[in-house]
Amino acid sequence: MKFVHAPGIESAREILQQLVQKPIADAPRKVDKPLILYGAGNLGRMAKQYFEKIGVPYKYVVDSNAELYRNDPFWTGVNIVNPKDVLYQDRSKSLLAVCVATISFSILRAELSAMGWVDLVPFYDIAEAYRDQHPLGNGWFSGKLDESDIKNIELVLSDWNDEISYAHYLQFIAWRALREDWLFDNAPVTINDRYFIPEVISLLRSDEIFCDVGAHRAEVIFQFLQATGNRFKEILAIEPDIDNLLQLRAALKKLDPEINQKIHVITCAVGVQEGQRAFFDGLGYASQLCGFGQCFIEVKTIDQLNLAPTFIKLHLEGGELDAMKGGLQTLQQHMPIIATTIYHNRQGLWELPLWLMNMLPNYRFFFRLHSWCGTGAVLYGVPDKRLMKKGIK
Repeated sequence: MKFVHAPGIESAREILQQLVQKPIADAPRKVDKPLILYGAGNLGRMAKQYFEKIGVPYKYVVDSNAELYRNDPFWTGVNIVNPKDVLYQDRSKSLLAVCVATISFSILRAELSAMGWVDLVPFYDIAEAYRDQHPLGNGWFSGKLDESDIKNIELVLSDWNDEISYAHYLQFIAWRALREDWLFDNAPVTINDRYFIPEVISLLRSDEIFCDVGAHRAEVIFQFLQATGNRFKEILAIEPDIDNLLQLRAALKKLDPEINQKIHVITCAVGVQEGQRAFFDGLGYASQLCGFGQCFIEVKTIDQLNLAPTFIKLHLEGGELDAMKGGLQTLQQHMPIIATTIYHNRQGLWELPLWLMNMLPNYRFFFRLHSWCGTGAVLYGVPDKRLMKKGIK
């Protein structure tokens, strides 16, 4: 569905009422025929590791830049095929897992269907069917929206700060509930500015204490350094996964020593309370606290760590709300800029944003999508006092 303009609040409410009247989608997809992957980029790499982890074979990978990826050591031993070279029989009788989230799925589906592909679904729809084997949770369906859901979604909708937030929030709900791509011409999905949208960049100072919760392999830290021109007070990198930590530390060693000495790595998971919890490690981005995790690790609360962040980013594969509940005192006392992913589980539909909106009344909240298929959704919280110091009303 395409809209010419991002809606005002009244139009957004009307669109929401139309949305909730539509039939709900709920169809995780098991692999029931030969599997082929489409896309050898970041999501394709994750899909390769995912299917190998759960023991589901795939025939090969299709990518329009096949020649480029054939020289990538990551893909050694994997057949990567140009779309024009795929046999008609494979297009008609295979399941194509679309491993691309940088463009609209509906646009990509139309292009692939025109090439003769018959059965194609987003990779995350397949992953959702194997949640008992692997904790990756980006493909969840909202399920039926009851009266409580609708009431709370309306409360959240009313508290976003701008029309782009209204549009992106409606897009997010439409995908999760209906598996429909909604497009608003003047509210584009922006791929390259996750965590550092203009509303955040404009407020950054040279004395920032940046807390990267779920630091992975320092990718966001490098974005922060670029955004601040290497001018900051301190960086706190929190990461529990051993493999990620090794690569995180290796990446930080390449920095100028004067910068590196202001970066401190904290090795633990964070949650709503301290203790030992099961952790599924070795999954790269997807490593997370999980009931059927393979090991136990130490969990601390953000409050317990006694931090004083001015800017906090959280990407915890669904553990963001628990982490913030365990850091409420820190958030209320230090009032940092907040950038948190909210697309890993159903809490992002309304529970997480509504909790933050209730707990932090002196904030303004923005919602942005930074990729498609319901992923890349980030909630931004900006304290009023930061805006007032900048003279922003």
